[in-house]
Amino acid sequence: MHTLTGTAKLNDVASQTWLTDVLDRIAELPQTRLHELLPWHWKAEREPALAA
Repeated sequence: MHTLTGTAKLNDVASQTWLTDVLDRIAELPQTRLHELLPWHWKAEREPALAA
């Protein structure tokens, strides 16, 4: 668990927000798209929405 939150912090991602979203979405996401939940992909997906 510490490694997950540490990786999120290293990528300038709010670890609790990221982990909550990942746990909510992971069961519904196909295995081929799990890479989208990595902190750096997750952040890139969210930044345009936050800028709008």
